Amino acid sequence: MLFGYARVSTQDQSTDLQFDALAKAGVEPGNIYSEKITGTTKDRPQFIRLLSMLRKDDTLIVYSLSRAGRSLKNLIELIEQLKAKGVNFVSLKEQIDTTTAAGNLIFGIFAALSQFERDQTSERVKSGLDSARARGRVGGRPFKDSAKVSVALRMYDAKTYSIKEITEQTGIGKTTLFRYIKERATQEASQR
Repeated sequence: MLFGYARVSTQDQSTDLQFDALAKAGVEPGNIYSEKITGTTKDRPQFIRLLSMLRKDDTLIVYSLSRAGRSLKNLIELIEQLKAKGVNFVSLKEQIDTTTAAGNLIFGIFAALSQFERDQTSERVKSGLDSARARGRVGGRPFKDSAKVSVALRMYDAKTYSIKEITEQTGIGKTTLFRYIKERATQEASQR
């Protein structure tokens, strides 16, 4: 079954152009979901309702990619969600149709570019952290509640509590706890 989605960003705008294009593509008027809401918000009730209605072998048709997704990443997530349900996707303006090999290729390229961007961001962050560590800087926020640190260290010294129990009761993360244990050992060694 064919379903359509039309969206405009403001109340002044009209969905007429999108409705006409969706009808020309074969979508029955009763199967077109529309709303007047900005695309930058995740809360698009009609779109969410439409997505919940789609079943295997249905086709979601939009006038343009910008009507369906807020970003490339968002569009790729949407296409993956639709594919998992066995739903096809068509964008009329860009002439993308996931029922064709060419349409799948285009989205495969988009997905690869999106993954490449995420990998590059990760590499930049890692390089930045490595560079900071080389200059003696340590990332993360310092835990400043000395009373909780003191309690955690006493619990650790008692050797009757598991690390999990200590972190749960004090709210100090495992890594932070071990950092304070190491700092204390270093201080004690330097005082000898």
